[in-house]
Amino acid sequence: MNTLSYKTVSANKATVNKEWVLVDADGQTLGRLASKIAKLIRGKHKPNFTPHVDCGDNVVVINAEKINLTGKKWTDKSYIRHTGYPGGQRSLTATEMFEKDPTRLVEKAVKGMLPKNILGSALFRNLYVYAGTEHKHDAQSPKAINLNDLK
Repeated sequence: MNTLSYKTVSANKATVNKEWVLVDADGQTLGRLASKIAKLIRGKHKPNFTPHVDCGDNVVVINAEKINLTGKKWTDKSYIRHTGYPGGQRSLTATEMFEKDPTRLVEKAVKGMLPKNILGSALFRNLYVYAGTEHKHDAQSPKAINLNDLK
């Protein structure tokens, strides 16, 4: 055997097969849900994972209003932002943010688990979160998966 019989295959935009996945967030804990969704979006569950390529799936999350937070996180967890002006620091508790828009809790949790670069921004566009059971991606026929079966 003179030559190498196997080669490392690196995925690129042309060779990647992206699927549509439907995730039900009913009764799931926020952090555990977000880490599994981030793994699906990133593509780390696929055998041809390449770190610098968007090789993950498009994820549709439904029932975002039925997530759980453990302990006293509903009142103690705060989401801080800054307006850019002096003294412009604003904060919301998890309960206040949930009342405004329940989908933002899931989106912020998943976004924090993605890379902090241009690839992370592109990956975040593959996430679609809905508060109820209805979503507008029926044409893509997303495959429903159970997150408890994933590692």
